[in-house]
Amino acid sequence: MTQEPLGVAVVGAGYWGPNLVRNFQASERFRLRWLCDLDVERARRVLGGYSTVQATADYAAVLADPEVTAVAVATPAGTHLDIALAALRAGKHVLVEKPLAATYADGVRLVTEAEERGLTLMCDHTYCYTPAVGRIREMVRAGDLGEIHFVDSVRINLGLVQKDIDVLWDLAPHDLSILDFILPAGVEPVAVAAHGADPIGAGQACVAYLTLTLSTGAIAHVHVNWLSPTKVRTTMVGGSKRTLLWDDLNPLQRVAVYDRGVEMAAPQEIGADERREMLVSYRSGDMVAPAIGEKEALRSMVDEFGDAIGAGRAPLTDGRAGLRVLDILEAASRSLEFKGAVVGLRAGR
Repeated sequence: MTQEPLGVAVVGAGYWGPNLVRNFQASERFRLRWLCDLDVERARRVLGGYSTVQATADYAAVLADPEVTAVAVATPAGTHLDIALAALRAGKHVLVEKPLAATYADGVRLVTEAEERGLTLMCDHTYCYTPAVGRIREMVRAGDLGEIHFVDSVRINLGLVQKDIDVLWDLAPHDLSILDFILPAGVEPVAVAAHGADPIGAGQACVAYLTLTLSTGAIAHVHVNWLSPTKVRTTMVGGSKRTLLWDDLNPLQRVAVYDRGVEMAAPQEIGADERREMLVSYRSGDMVAPAIGEKEALRSMVDEFGDAIGAGRAPLTDGRAGLRVLDILEAASRSLEFKGAVVGLRAGR
């Protein structure tokens, strides 16, 4: 039996809204009914002249439509609480762009409201739905890399300097959501230290470095930068068995797995004369580049939203995943204020 498409409305026709509009229209799981924006003409331009989707600035009318089952919010983070809360209270499932909310406290209100009403709340952590990150998650959780020793992410480019948020809040949510997505069960960040700089006098950090302590004692590092003349998007995941490198800008070899590393002999394996000097050995094996399919991440994200609603289950990047990212961002901001002091996370308290 074919399931009827779910009526959906997109709120926000600015930078990201048009991408959601396109993917909802292409999905068999949804039927796009409304595009809501304070600038109705902008919404109409996004939809085009022949669209049957209604453009409006009246959000109340959208929520009053019984055919609307779900609402996707693509507006500035400061507006997420009010818009998403109104949708949940109207009985709608909600998809929210990253970050989930402007503050952790606001995010908690959204998660609590959704759980009390039995509604789906999903955060669009888009990179988690790329084929490459999906494959990395599978390999890490299957133990192919062994115990995780370190994660190192770089996301730098000559970017648009934002007026309302620093580079940490602009770029790091991508890397933090990926980290949250790929770490195996029982491994989580427990503390963060952040360092930032504003060398051009923009009024907020334009370069930032985050160092996260994981619950196992391993370390994760994130470098974000608006001032780099070259664009780099790489993530390295080092394990006790293998190390993986993801280069998002290399379409020919997005993921490479190296069977190379350092091994330490266990004390019981060392003779009495050698106990003072632990034996270190170096392993140099093959590099394998697994085949990675090509599929638009947003399309997979939209499919996951529809599947989660249909099955009444939590989506892969649910509201609580959004909360975990907000927790790190807020702690990192506090660390910046205190010149790199280590700040504990809620998960690690």
